[in-house]
Amino acid sequence: MASADEAAPCIELEALSLRFGALKVLEGLSLTVREREFVSLLGPSGCGKSTLLRAMAGLVAPSGGAVRVCGRDPREGTQGLQLSFMFQKPLLLPWRTTLENVLLPLEIALGGNRASPLDEAKAQRILRRVRLEGFESAYPRELSGGMQQRVALARALVSDPEILLLDEPFGALDELTRDALNEELVRLWLDPQAPLKAVVMVTHSLHEALAMSDRVFVLGARPAGLRETVEVPLAHPRRPESAEFIRLQGRLRALVREPA
Repeated sequence: MASADEAAPCIELEALSLRFGALKVLEGLSLTVREREFVSLLGPSGCGKSTLLRAMAGLVAPSGGAVRVCGRDPREGTQGLQLSFMFQKPLLLPWRTTLENVLLPLEIALGGNRASPLDEAKAQRILRRVRLEGFESAYPRELSGGMQQRVALARALVSDPEILLLDEPFGALDELTRDALNEELVRLWLDPQAPLKAVVMVTHSLHEALAMSDRVFVLGARPAGLRETVEVPLAHPRRPESAEFIRLQGRLRALVREPA
């Protein structure tokens, strides 16, 4: 990975503020995600992490300040830049098979037309990457929660995103399944053939943030601003039992728990 000082900016937030009526959610928040960075957003529950992620995707309009994705306002279109958003729940269409759910973004991009055989072959390759080979014809009701999340991850990856935004994608899963999916996502991120420029993940898990991220942005209580940026200078695969991992985990815990 390029260092934060060397790489070009990919996502920039400048004095970002966001309100819903009288409720202040974000206030004067500035941060930069650079190319080839995997970053996490960490903070107390309800502080606005998911709202911040939606602002990066152009799904909500700032009340003040600016959001730039590769130099452009995401609400005005990204002009060919591929951006995928993965929600907390898989949100699969129950009448579509695994393969059909994964192909959905490509069909939408084609104006509702059927995906090509090349697109189907690509979707099948991604399903193999997330270890769902053999379940292409299964419906969501026939899949476990972890498998449904794998389908959602494959759907987010099928359009070859350059930016991947993850809103607690594995938060509802058991610990073992969550760890397995985290490891799979790290493998995909580290793949030199992947087109990914940046990944931003919302999480409540200190372990998850440290296991995956290059940097962790710690937000304060609502209205949220940036409390601190924590560098994670650990090589993959990371060892949670290592002294440095434990030290960083303690630092994050203190930042999240202590009053701003």
